[in-house]
Order: sequence, then C-alpha cells, then structure tokens
Amino acid sequence: MINRIRDSIAEAIACVADGDTLMCGGFGSSGVAFNLMDALLDHGARDLTIVANNAGVGETGIARLLAENRVAKVICSYPRSPGSVWFERRYEENAIELELVPQGTLAERIRAAGAGLGGFYTPTGYGTALAEGKRTEIIDGVGHVFETPLSADVALLKAERADRWGNLVYYKTARNFNPIMATAARTVIAEVSAVVALGDIDPEQVVTPGIFVDHVIETEQAVA
Repeated sequence: MINRIRDSIAEAIACVADGDTLMCGGFGSSGVAFNLMDALLDHGARDLTIVANNAGVGETGIARLLAENRVAKVICSYPRSPGSVWFERRYEENAIELELVPQGTLAERIRAAGAGLGGFYTPTGYGTALAEGKRTEIIDGVGHVFETPLSADVALLKAERADRWGNLVYYKTARNFNPIMATAARTVIAEVSAVVALGDIDPEQVVTPGIFVDHVIETEQAVA
C-alpha cells in the first residue's frame, strides 16, 4: 500500500545530509515550507546549498538557516529582498557563496532538470557579467547564453492538500516554484495544511502527482 504520509516532521526531514543542495519553494512568504526549514535546525544539517527565489527575510525560513550558519551557498534571483538582513551579514563576512540567476532563467533551469534536458539558450544575461564563462551563440541575430539544468538532492515544498499517495494541490500563488522543484530533486518533502482521503482530490486539480513526492507531513501552519 502506497503511503507517503510521515508520522513526524523529524522523520520527514531525516534524509537531508550535510552538504546537500536543497530547493525551497516560495515567492515572498507564499508557498514557503517554513516548518520543514525550522526542522532542519533540530536535524543539524550543515553546509547546505539553497536554491530559491530569494535569500529569506526577517528571522524565518531561509533567513533562520543563514542566521544559524547552516548555509554555504545560495542560488537565487533576489538575494537582497527587503528584510534580508541575514543574507547581507553572511555575505559581507564572506561566510556564504552566491550564484545570482535571473528569475525566468532560474525557473527554466529547474524545469530543464525535471524534464531531463541538457540545457537551453536564452537571451537573458547576454553581454553581462552573468554570461561570463558560459557558452554563447548568436541565434537569428540575437545573442544567447547557454544555461545548464539545475537539480537538487532534496526539495522542500509547501502545498495546501495531499492524499496518502502524495498527490498535491496548492493554494493559489503558492504554486510558484513548488511544482517544478518537485520534478528536479532526488527526494521531495512536502508539508501540507491538510491530508485528505484518496478520492477527495479531483484528479483534474492535482498539480504535483504523487509519483514525484517521497514524504508528506501535515502541519498546523495556515494556508499560504
């Protein structure tokens, strides 16, 4: 019997190892797996590479991992969002590495990994510092940069509902990066606001099929 529901958040997060690359869904505070990231502190994993849209804000989520010196590298589009004080501190201390990726390119690199593609050409970043060291081509008179797929050891997702097979439904804009990250990581962990019975989710509403999901944990966090 397929059952991807875990009894505790510690069990769900136990697969994360030192040095892992983690994809963290979310845009702003929407669709962020705050409880899973908090559990990483108790779990003790260090030297993590974080792939996300931003580098966290305030004292929660990615910012909290940065504050506790658990992160070695950040791959993101917006490292200096309002309130991203911990990223700024760690970067100024030369305590973390940054790989800056334009937002659309970040999403497509993740999607390419999930689709099994070898990479893609994009005009974004051509002629800038972001293209240094990368293959470039002129296509139909326009300069393009070749970007490689971006995968991860673990993806931490936030969804609204799941069933025991791991099928996921998201709440509005909480979909953001979560669905593509689910396809691009070796292990996928989802925290959800509710676990429902098989058949309670209309198959036409499933955004992330359970075949991509390894562990599901129900949390008390409000839908976001």
